[in-house]
Amino acid sequence: MDKFKNLIRDIPDFPKKGIIFKDITTLLKNPRGFKDSIDSLCKPYKDSDLDVIAGIESRGFIFGGAMAVQLGTKFVPIRKKGKLPAETLQKEYALEYGTNVIEIHKDAIEKGEKVLIVDDLLATGGTVNAAIDLVRELGGSVVGAAFLIELAFLNGRDRFKGVPVLSLISYDEE
Repeated sequence: MDKFKNLIRDIPDFPKKGIIFKDITTLLKNPRGFKDSIDSLCKPYKDSDLDVIAGIESRGFIFGGAMAVQLGTKFVPIRKKGKLPAETLQKEYALEYGTNVIEIHKDAIEKGEKVLIVDDLLATGGTVNAAIDLVRELGGSVVGAAFLIELAFLNGRDRFKGVPVLSLISYDEE
């Protein structure tokens, strides 16, 4: 949606040369824009029987937490390795250069709970795919993945076919 796209700032050559970083802090500091983005992300799930929103570190916490409050669901953080205090499940995933690991508490999701994965941005899909695997290992049912921004030209959603994807803003080219 253009109303949200207009609130996103492009930062060229961040974090490295050739990348155009989509900075959401300009949307977050706009009270109306932030509220409208949360409302728009929640709308498709208003009458669903969703049990859990799982937010991916770190900006997924911002959107996922607000969505969980609005929808009346549990919020579960999916974090980088070593950040959760209780017993966890881990999943390694590939990055452009190397790998990373995310974790979820083993008691975060009960068998059969319906889970929505939330993050601010869908790029190549590696992190989200790992999050989906973690939720499923705990017995949760992934009913969808929701994002403020999707870099559609990277085809990230292709990594987790069968999971419905909602994105408010789509960039079809670099």
